[in-house]
Amino acid sequence: MKITEVSIYPVNEERLKAYVTITIENCFVVRDLKIIRGNNGLFVAMPSKKRKDGQFKDIAHPLDQDTRSEIETAIFEAYENEIKSMGESLDDLKASSES
Repeated sequence: MKITEVSIYPVNEERLKAYVTITIENCFVVRDLKIIRGNNGLFVAMPSKKRKDGQFKDIAHPLDQDTRSEIETAIFEAYENEIKSMGESLDDLKASSES
């Protein structure tokens, strides 16, 4: 599997940092991934849907750790490039999430 495109859509919210769209091998698109600032730093949340019982269920997600790591690496690299173009750095964001 090769991720051929990553689009980052930054938002200015306390925990939600960006929406993400990835394209896999120029033929499959996954939208509405999120970069979230959690208690232990930034993480990628998969697209999910709220169920009738109020819980959220992923509607798309990797089935193994290698695939998850590949997706996260591509997303964080694109996110870092995006925020650098905005004059910030990923270290600045990580530091602000630890305070």
